[in-house]
Amino acid sequence: MTESTINQFLVKSKSSVFSISDAIEGITHSLCTLEFEDHRPLYDWFLEELGVYRPQQIEFARLNLNYTVMSKRKLRQLVEEHHVSDWDDPRLPTLAGLRRRGFTPESIRSFWTEMGISKSESIISMGVLENAVRNDLNVRAPRTMAVLDPLKVVLTNFPAEKTEWLEAPVHPQNEEMGTRKVPVTREIWIERSDFMEQPPRKFFRLKPGGEVRLRNAFIVKCIEVIRNEAGEIIELHCEFDPESRSGLPGAARKVKGTIHWVSAEHGMQAEVRLCDRLFTVPNPLGDKSRDFLEFLNPHSLDLIDKAVVEASVAEGSSGDFYQFERTGYFCHDSVDSKPGRPVLNRIVTLRDSWARIEKELSQKQP
Repeated sequence: MTESTINQFLVKSKSSVFSISDAIEGITHSLCTLEFEDHRPLYDWFLEELGVYRPQQIEFARLNLNYTVMSKRKLRQLVEEHHVSDWDDPRLPTLAGLRRRGFTPESIRSFWTEMGISKSESIISMGVLENAVRNDLNVRAPRTMAVLDPLKVVLTNFPAEKTEWLEAPVHPQNEEMGTRKVPVTREIWIERSDFMEQPPRKFFRLKPGGEVRLRNAFIVKCIEVIRNEAGEIIELHCEFDPESRSGLPGAARKVKGTIHWVSAEHGMQAEVRLCDRLFTVPNPLGDKSRDFLEFLNPHSLDLIDKAVVEASVAEGSSGDFYQFERTGYFCHDSVDSKPGRPVLNRIVTLRDSWARIEKELSQKQP
């Protein structure tokens, strides 16, 4: 028997077995994919001949997402060959994987409401699913600050032993969520990418002699760059303008750049996992001449083990999610995150960075 004949036999066998099982269990509507449509007469005939309760079978097209695979056989291969950690790997399109990554039930329901049910086979952009969780978390996620690639900044005119507690909104568009206390000290961390010695013309972050505003705090000016023996930048010395504190009259002084930061004394170290598309091409099964594993994205899960987060994030637990300001939406990993040793998964970036890539790919196609 050929593989095609065997598959047809299995589908027919399933139709008869499923019909009896559905009738016994009192299933009202049996929802299945299009390959069972041709066998619906067998499903109905079997129940009519038995004279038992007959559920209604409804067929619909399988939903496919780009930059991943939905086939159980392919997913099993990814798991068993250890290309992913398990069925709940946050890069997989399984419900367990989506839950662990941080996709909320509300966002998945919203996605399905928008997509609806169809009998036409189609591949849906992953960006549609990601936008659903962005829209949900934008309304609900508390804001906080985290530095993923830390560069130390010393505020030379800030008292060495002092901690000043600043007031920051939990959600700038929802006053009902209240405020949080943010500590600022003489030494803070900023993102390494927020400083350039020789910046391009429209670089509005920190540079030698330049000024930026620290979010929810005050304006600082870079006065010195400190290097190690290898010539690498390890520290910046800056002066802060005490009259530019948020809430004071001097805060009206404008600078073009605002950056996030975390107190070096009060910030907590965390492991951050930057989850991204599992494959580098929209349809990894599209090229039949190549193994789909060739298209695995080597940066689908980048690990950062020395990120620094606000202390309140480190105290969180499974199910807690946040917007890291200027970075994206994150949640505690439900398996590996422990009290005092937080592990956070990136749910989604603030913007769809893959939209531009997909546009460029479509323009290259003949």
